[in-house]
Amino acid sequence: MPPKKQVEEKKILLGRPGNNLKSGIVGLANVGKSTFFQAITRCPLGNPANYPFATIEPEEARVLVPSPKQDKLVEIYKPKSGPVPAYLTIYDIAGLTKGASAGEGLGNAFLSHIRAVDAIYQVVRCFDDAEIIHIEGDVNPVRDLEIIHNELRLKDIEFAEKHLESVLKITRKGGQSLEVKQKKEEAALVEKIIDLLQNDQRVANQNWTSKEVEIINTMQLLTAKPVIYLINLSEKDYVRKKNKYLVKIKEWVDTYSPGDVIIPFSVSLEERLSHMETDEERAAEEERVGAKSALTKIIWTMREKLDLINFFTCGEQEVRAWTIRRGTKAPQAAGVIHTDFEKSFILANVIKYEDIVELKDETAVKAAGKVMTKGKDWVVEPDSIINFRAALAKN
Repeated sequence: MPPKKQVEEKKILLGRPGNNLKSGIVGLANVGKSTFFQAITRCPLGNPANYPFATIEPEEARVLVPSPKQDKLVEIYKPKSGPVPAYLTIYDIAGLTKGASAGEGLGNAFLSHIRAVDAIYQVVRCFDDAEIIHIEGDVNPVRDLEIIHNELRLKDIEFAEKHLESVLKITRKGGQSLEVKQKKEEAALVEKIIDLLQNDQRVANQNWTSKEVEIINTMQLLTAKPVIYLINLSEKDYVRKKNKYLVKIKEWVDTYSPGDVIIPFSVSLEERLSHMETDEERAAEEERVGAKSALTKIIWTMREKLDLINFFTCGEQEVRAWTIRRGTKAPQAAGVIHTDFEKSFILANVIKYEDIVELKDETAVKAAGKVMTKGKDWVVEPDSIINFRAALAKN
């Protein structure tokens, strides 16, 4: 008999499912969060004032995702209207303060705003400026990292202990039912989570089984969210790629948030570049100062953290980028365009990005036999050009 075909278990991602995921900008007061928000969104939202809690309610904006591949497709297809880029949704969240987990400052409101996003940009101040107040009195980025780390961790301990109590109410009933057995396993997992949080660790930086992830995702823990550390340098330090705090920051992240990304940038440079009207002006300014904007890297790194990819729909009218989670199948990708397309999906005609670039037009790709027909079990590959076929939706 032929060997049984092994079915690979689909890895469940930590965090909420979905394609429209949100990122939040987090940090202590007056570290450059709102100025960064204005620079990356190129909009006047946010309140970059020089005093704590200038931002109270979180501001929301959509950041366009720069894509050289989409630009190349525009060259090939020459659509009547311009490209329609993908976007990343970003929130500017009020500055945290020591004691937030116990209700200090904006306390629980602040933490609930973090709970509502799927990933965190944590802005860390590494520049001295007597005119910009530091809520802790002086510049000490490792201390600032520890404050935020501890506040999120302490709040998660509180969340986890409440969750454990609700689970134990069921296990105390006793008996051998399937529900009791499952809740005993869940209680053991939550106790493990509490233990690691009490030992200064984050949930997101551990290895979990798919079954454990299913449970963790229901708990909406703050430390289960991926983090990108944005190190806000003076323009001078950013240009020369040196700062006295960088080594200590890396040591801290390697210890308490292993595997997470550190991106140095300069809010003052980004702010100036964001006010320039054309790409040519920005490029000239980057040339003058001797350093490039970090915003493209910051945007794409977050998309990778959230496991987001693009596919494209291309034609005479437009070249549009669509955002999905990695691992999404064809019908669900079609549903991002219109929910009816998922319900009545028939097939997907697919062109690889490399093939269209090599052969220069869709007619040549078809003549070369490189248009693939994919069914409902096909997992969408990054940067695919897709034409979905669906039946008429039923009322």
